[in-house]
Amino acid sequence: MKNIRSIHAGNLPRLTPRLPDTHKGLLGHVLIIAGDLGMGGAGLLSAQAALRCGAGMVSLATREQHVSAALSRLPEVMTLAINSSAQLRPPLQRASVIVVGPGLGQTAWSRALLSTATQQSVPQVWDADALNLLAQGICNQPQQCILTPHPGEAARLLNIRTAQVQANRNNAALQIAERYNAVVVLKGHHSLIATPAGDLSCVERGHPVMAGAGFGDVLSGVIAALLAQGLPAYSASCLAVWLHACAGEHLARQGRGLAASDMCHTISTLLEEHSPCQA
Repeated sequence: MKNIRSIHAGNLPRLTPRLPDTHKGLLGHVLIIAGDLGMGGAGLLSAQAALRCGAGMVSLATREQHVSAALSRLPEVMTLAINSSAQLRPPLQRASVIVVGPGLGQTAWSRALLSTATQQSVPQVWDADALNLLAQGICNQPQQCILTPHPGEAARLLNIRTAQVQANRNNAALQIAERYNAVVVLKGHHSLIATPAGDLSCVERGHPVMAGAGFGDVLSGVIAALLAQGLPAYSASCLAVWLHACAGEHLARQGRGLAASDMCHTISTLLEEHSPCQA
């Protein structure tokens, strides 16, 4: 194993400043496949984060029952009612980055959409139930993939207990990266980012106020936005985890009850401080 790199502002990649004639078509199109019945908010959180972090276009493929709420909350997002894998194919063809998994569930609908997404060769971020289905052997992840497990999902991916993951997080992150040939973000206290080649970085930031529902969905959207704007998978993952953790620290003064949606504006502000939009 190579040395563990501690991530800080000085060794993080930066987005390239935008030229005056930049248009949305140059900034990527993120497609988020998310939100089975009863879990529609997860995809909205990912979409909001992707928008706030500068993706040129964002689409959300979700259950028909969630479309009205999505359009009301995020009119900038192209929200699509998807009832079958056939309906998913056109938006997949338009996407330059795909997020799969937030609130996806493990139903026949979920499995069909995930299986269809695996056929695309663009960069993908897999989270939540996409990881659970992967662990069950339902599908194989595509080549350009970032996996973002929390410790429980990591344990399922390795077929071990969560306590074993937590006892040696460095090894767990590297094992997942090697086994699935993917960049891995192992979330939790001092999140880790690992590559199949054995690179390992640690973000020693964050706050326990972030222990709540939806924070991982936001992180997936941030990673996707950075990918859409041209950062490689490992770089995008490191910068996204750092922004996410620092935003949590900034908002910690609010104490218990911080909502994941509160993070998006702060992450956007931190990203602008780190990588100004215009030079």
